[in-house]
Amino acid sequence: MRRSGNRWRRVTLYDDGSVDVNEVLLPGVGLRYEFATAAGPRVGIIARRDGGFEIVGYDRRDPDRSVTLFKLTAEEADAVAEILGAPRIAERFADLTREVPGLSAGQVEVDEGSPYAGRLLGDTRARTLTGASIVAIVRGDEVIASPAPSDVLAAGDVLVVIGTPEGIAGVERILRG
Repeated sequence: MRRSGNRWRRVTLYDDGSVDVNEVLLPGVGLRYEFATAAGPRVGIIARRDGGFEIVGYDRRDPDRSVTLFKLTAEEADAVAEILGAPRIAERFADLTREVPGLSAGQVEVDEGSPYAGRLLGDTRARTLTGASIVAIVRGDEVIASPAPSDVLAAGDVLVVIGTPEGIAGVERILRG
């Protein structure tokens, strides 16, 4: 959907349609995303062209009036996204494995003595050899979603693996050497 002047489009975030987000172009500023919370108030997130973000709340009596609740640097926004995103990613994978018979999710740790600690993820050839997919690497408080073959594995990393139970066990065997 488009409107003259400021362009906007409706984005449905979740398959069940539970959150509709309006995306509004703010010329010279960036993009504003806004949605109504389950409790009722509307919230806006302004992604500024300079990389910063503003979280705004809207007055219930005057929906055109907003108040900046707080501002975030790009780094702070990344931290918030990681905090909120990691549990959501795990939840979505769990939902997926319930919907697809024979599909499982597992966690495989890269041990200190693993021949792959300090090596590229692609060196494991895990997908080719097992059919299982490594969909995330959890490293301390950091989550690397959809890791690339060029990502380096470290001792203590926990790999989130999707596949058959046999495929997940195969990834464990590969990492043990």
